Amino acid sequence: MSKIVVKGTNITIVEHNETDYISLTDMTKSVDNGDRLVENWLRNKNTIEFLGLWEVLYNPNFNTLEFEGIKNSAGTNRFLMSVNQWTTKTNAIGMMTKPGRYGGTLAHKDIAFEFGAWISPEFKLLLIKEFQRLKDEESKSKNVEWDYRRFLSKANYRLHTDAIKENIIPNYTHLKSGQESFIYANEAEILNVAVFGTTSKQWRDENKEANKDGLNIRDLANTIQLTVLSNLESYNSILISKGVTPQDRLNELKNIAIGQLKSLSKENHQFSIESPNSHKYTKEVIKELPPPDKK
Repeated sequence: MSKIVVKGTNITIVEHNETDYISLTDMTKSVDNGDRLVENWLRNKNTIEFLGLWEVLYNPNFNTLEFEGIKNSAGTNRFLMSVNQWTTKTNAIGMMTKPGRYGGTLAHKDIAFEFGAWISPEFKLLLIKEFQRLKDEESKSKNVEWDYRRFLSKANYRLHTDAIKENIIPNYTHLKSGQESFIYANEAEILNVAVFGTTSKQWRDENKEANKDGLNIRDLANTIQLTVLSNLESYNSILISKGVTPQDRLNELKNIAIGQLKSLSKENHQFSIESPNSHKYTKEVIKELPPPDKK
């Protein structure tokens, strides 16, 4: 068992099935009405959809039939769901409850970070930052490198690509060999425009020196931008599964990105978050985001 401190709150991390589970109960201690926060989070339809996507990817024994019934009821006024109900009904492994002094609700780190984003984007950033510090300390004793930026870049990558594979690619019945990659690339560009305000090609044209060195737009993003990108990958996977059009997804994701970037940038001075490569290049790596679309 390990502990990290986020905004003055001790948060427990335990190893379960050779991976890290973070205490959601501890995460809510400093939040108003925190004892009900996990329950409220589970009432949210997007939460149930995210948890279901995670379980489908990582849990071969997940009860998808039971999940479909829960998903259809989620979001209604009468819908209530506890962690015990969720795990019992669906055989879920991403969350669990433990009795005792160090008990409470714990979740796989992927899910805990998603819950942290629901509390606030700032809380998620701080949580991952402290988790990084813990892993850095552990890696020093084991001589193993734990790459924070790589972790952030891949945090919800599989959720995103699997949503594309299951919900978009089947609509293109006449794809030739290799053409699937264009669909994945187009979806990546939606996220690039939402977070960075530019496509990867536009960025390469304007940052020839960085491109010549083999770097791309995400290589030179800072941790705040990667945190927002990770959040949007998760949310976009849900929008894709709902059949939302690319243009509507872009508009919604762009507005979310603007809000989260502004919120986290207010605390920018507190973190060492700049990319280690960003100061090699004279041009601005990330352009200012455009204003939200007017309705």
